[in-house]
Amino acid sequence: MNCNRSFFRSARAFGFAALTVLSTAAAWAAEPLGVELNRLEERDGSCRVYLVMSNPSPRSYEALKLDLVLFGTDGVIARRVAVDTAPLRPTKTTVKLFDVSGLPCAGIGSVLLNDVIECRGTDVSATDCVASVQPSSRSSVAFTK
Repeated sequence: MNCNRSFFRSARAFGFAALTVLSTAAAWAAEPLGVELNRLEERDGSCRVYLVMSNPSPRSYEALKLDLVLFGTDGVIARRVAVDTAPLRPTKTTVKLFDVSGLPCAGIGSVLLNDVIECRGTDVSATDCVASVQPSSRSSVAFTK
């Protein structure tokens, strides 16, 4: 009889631990890492791109490198760039910018978040990063995943 009680206590504790892990993962999935294409600005023959990074989660990111593909207004790939957006602090919004040399802003028709090249941080895995990054655009240029 005591063996059965011990088994049920262990099973109950295991079930509670599994539910805690699943609910924590669900909470993080519910808190996407927002990457907004906010502004494009002509800069000496280059296009300066402004990204607004919104991290509502309790996780910090020491490394977050995005693989972006820029398409021309004709739909043809114009450039592929790797953009380092880290560090990102927990529950913080920051602005990151980068220049794309030799490509005028008017020549960019859309941007694709092709992949997450590097992702490291507190309680972060590469799989979490790809799934949780949510691109959006406030400019006239579409930003998709």
